[in-house]
Amino acid sequence: MKPQDIIFVIVLVGLIALRKPKILVTVGLACLMFSIPLFAFWIFFTAERLVYYAAGFFLVASVLILLQKTNK
Repeated sequence: MKPQDIIFVIVLVGLIALRKPKILVTVGLACLMFSIPLFAFWIFFTAERLVYYAAGFFLVASVLILLQKTNK
């Protein structure tokens, strides 16, 4: 497990504890924005990881939104 993976898990667990899907979506969009220049400079490994992290944030945000809708 790489250091960026550990940081991703820590941030993800912290954001899940907050239970605010808007923050998760914002962080996911930030990951995508940071990956664009990396793709432009041909740093594919890190850029690909950032895209995976963004997908993870979006997935967790979707699950939280669905859970909030079903609890109402």
